[in-house]
Amino acid sequence: MKWIYSVSLAVSLAMQPALAETLPGNHPMTEQARDAFVNQLLKKMTLDEKIGQLRLISVGPDNPKEAIRDMIQKSQVGAIFNTVTRQDIRAMQDQAMQLSRLKIPLFFAFDVIHGQRTIFPIPLALASSWDLDAVKEVGRVSAYEAADDGLNMTWAPMVDVSREPRWGRGSEGFGEDTWLTSEMGRSMVQAMQGKSAADRYSVMTSVKHFALYGAVEGGRDYNTVDMSPQRMFQDYLPPYKASLDAGSGGVMVALNSINGVPATADSWLLKDLLRDKWKFKGITISDHGAIKELIKHGVASDPQEAVRIALKSGVDMSMSDEYYSKYLPDLVKRGDVSMAEIDDAARHVLNVKYDMGLFNDPYSHLGPKESDPQDTNAESRLHRAEARDVARKSIVLLKNRLETLPLKKSGTIALIGPLADSQRDIMGSWSAAGVAKQSVSLLQGMRNATEGKATLLYEKGANVSDNKGIQDFLNLYEPAVSIDTRSPQQMIDDAVAKAKQADVVVAAVGEAQGMAHEASSRSDLIIPPNQQRLLAALKATGKPLVIVLMNGRPLSIVNEDRMADAVLETWFSGTEGGNAIADVLFGDYNPSGKLPVSFPRSVGQIPIYYNHLPTGRPYNFAKPNKYTSHYYDAVNGPLYPFGYGLSYTTFTVSPVKMSSPTMARDGTVEASVTVTNSGQRDGATVVQMYLNDPVASISRPVQELRGFKRIMLKAGESQTVTFKIDVDALKFWNQQMQHVAEPGKFNVMIGLDSVRTENAQFNYL
Repeated sequence: MKWIYSVSLAVSLAMQPALAETLPGNHPMTEQARDAFVNQLLKKMTLDEKIGQLRLISVGPDNPKEAIRDMIQKSQVGAIFNTVTRQDIRAMQDQAMQLSRLKIPLFFAFDVIHGQRTIFPIPLALASSWDLDAVKEVGRVSAYEAADDGLNMTWAPMVDVSREPRWGRGSEGFGEDTWLTSEMGRSMVQAMQGKSAADRYSVMTSVKHFALYGAVEGGRDYNTVDMSPQRMFQDYLPPYKASLDAGSGGVMVALNSINGVPATADSWLLKDLLRDKWKFKGITISDHGAIKELIKHGVASDPQEAVRIALKSGVDMSMSDEYYSKYLPDLVKRGDVSMAEIDDAARHVLNVKYDMGLFNDPYSHLGPKESDPQDTNAESRLHRAEARDVARKSIVLLKNRLETLPLKKSGTIALIGPLADSQRDIMGSWSAAGVAKQSVSLLQGMRNATEGKATLLYEKGANVSDNKGIQDFLNLYEPAVSIDTRSPQQMIDDAVAKAKQADVVVAAVGEAQGMAHEASSRSDLIIPPNQQRLLAALKATGKPLVIVLMNGRPLSIVNEDRMADAVLETWFSGTEGGNAIADVLFGDYNPSGKLPVSFPRSVGQIPIYYNHLPTGRPYNFAKPNKYTSHYYDAVNGPLYPFGYGLSYTTFTVSPVKMSSPTMARDGTVEASVTVTNSGQRDGATVVQMYLNDPVASISRPVQELRGFKRIMLKAGESQTVTFKIDVDALKFWNQQMQHVAEPGKFNVMIGLDSVRTENAQFNYL
């Protein structure tokens, strides 16, 4: 372990004499001491200085470092994001601590979503591990590396529940389920913030995107959301609440509108719910340029009105625009915004700086100047072993006909596909300060595994897409996707020639990371047509075909599933992805991942998710009936269901045993099963418990995840797994928006996915 939680934060005033006026000593890290200090500081501040604290500036072409340093000296900036080297951060903090009037420290933030320098699997893949310890490991390492770069805050975790796979940002979240997303978000916050956001190797989290961003209409990024209060509180809000209850000091406000009101202008969301009902005391930060966008949303007529609405609605800090600094002074002078409202927003900013420990030591995440790394991207700064371990746990085996996998480390293997040798794509979107050349591609991982044992042949076979418009889109801001200039047919011919020489073919296909990113919504979910043609040609060779998927969303792969002898879902698995995938392909690691999303058969099935409401005319697969809820032109149900994932061994689950047939009011009951590894290999699996309330005052979902446990069993070993069910597991928001548990019968379903379960019942009295 490289992270340390017990490093002293104090830097003597003798070392930093410029702090003496504002920082008279070490301040106790208590809420009472913080409030007293911040109140006194606010009394010393001018209006302009208070407004300056509300400004979050991005380093970039519009704001070069030199201009930002001048703004810092004039107290026009409260925080910085998009700079990740100690030297740059130190220079900016020096400006604040040596040249500004009150010497109020800056905080520094970045999008550390699944790793800072070591890139872990994307969050959708992390959710596939169903392993909270693995998620905490990612959080701790990410926080360590971020803090070691001088950062104080991350724009993470993203806990937007999404049942819309067309939405590109689903790759940043934990899938379609409320319970799983809540558990993952809570674990990430606890791990990244540690015991205190002021600790040397902790960073403060800013949970996003508040709220309901994962439910944008049509899966189009930045779009609108229209949702009933019941669905909002039942399905979409709990993960934010769980992350805030875990202590997240920040909230990033969503870009979407909710029932006609942009979140940036929604005082019900940011004040009534967040502050008054949930008692949140941290900082709210707009998303990038969101205050300006209130004009285009149609709720503000001009910049001054946009600023007035945003601040009065509860947006403390403005990200990456000049609107607050430009228009708030006049709004205060005119009385359109009160000084009390300015003080309230500035207080939230100063509070989190205090909680970060910056008023004790503005350089706490920087250390002495002589400690700065000689090479920012040094290999020694990476955590490869942790990345490989987590990546292996995140891989899901979707199909394995006739035990095609694991592969033997002998004979000849052909590795084909546009993603097989891509160091950039394997890291996925939002890869922070990760360096592509330091990541392990699948080709390199398989070479490492087979060296001296098997012959490994490689051909690209196809570009990610042959569509020029898509190629240009993917390379718009960086040369992210390399384009082979051979003709598509020549690339396939060369790949087939290699495949014919092999005993087995591994095809690495799917999406480039830029296809599953912010602003990368898709109207379809298919693998690009040129990759489909490649797969068909490889299948025609008659060689066993293993498909390795790389992607940031569920894909529609009905035809690919028919062609393949085995299918491995690897998502975007990070810096050590190639080694991790090779570990699974060759059986050095037994796959144990489970899907956190349903895989639709076609885009026409969307939305398709496991915990849907029942209908008065449900479709029965065993006894189809015309006048029931179904599609007549396709197989109904997902291709792969929520919670699904295979192993190289087999597991059996016993009938459910209830500790009691009844559960007393506000009591508990336990449900148990015995799980047996009935195969020939040691392996892990995830036992999942679902509940169903069959008769209630409003329709309740056909099943809802209410517990899961990852267990490891040796071949032939059995283990009893017990879930405790309490009244909170039964509660829902009724028509009167009361959070209640109603007496009656409840169904308990326990299994290794959401479809194949053992069932029991109990009565809640």
